Amino acid sequence: MKLFIKYMVSLRCKMVVKEELESLGLQLARVDLGVVELRDKIPEEVIEKLRKNLTRCGLELLDDRTSILIEQIKGVIIEMIHYSDESPKMNYSDYISEKLKYDYTYLSNLFSKVKGMTIQQFIIMNKVERVKELLMYDELNLTEISYKLNYSSVAHMSNQFKKVTGLSPSSYKQSNVKRTSLENF
Repeated sequence: MKLFIKYMVSLRCKMVVKEELESLGLQLARVDLGVVELRDKIPEEVIEKLRKNLTRCGLELLDDRTSILIEQIKGVIIEMIHYSDESPKMNYSDYISEKLKYDYTYLSNLFSKVKGMTIQQFIIMNKVERVKELLMYDELNLTEISYKLNYSSVAHMSNQFKKVTGLSPSSYKQSNVKRTSLENF
């Protein structure tokens, strides 16, 4: 049985969900960003208890197909940008389409309609947040960051960063501006 969870965007969220499921005595097969696979089907009263527990943690159990698909799109992008050591060897649209087994045009139109932004804008926002994170760690220089995030050049990354934040990456690093939480996307 699969369950889909909204706002599950970090490793900490995965831990919280895993703890909640285990506290209810549920047997896990797999926990990924936005989706949990259980070994067995669970009764509706347990689902409702899980729904309440997740809501207390700031998470939401999803029921409708559109919301589930939107969260899956977001999950693939977040996983790709924030938690993968390598960028896909294909363009993002093909990667997302292949991962979710849907035509990209369908996914793109649905995402834009529901979220009020394109998938590409969502990718850019996440890449900028990842740049901010890497700048704060101070382990990589701008060239290494642009390479890690699959930018064609440091200039391209810097221009995109400035369009979104209003600051150059260097200026951002010197400022004390706070990062945006992924849950806000």
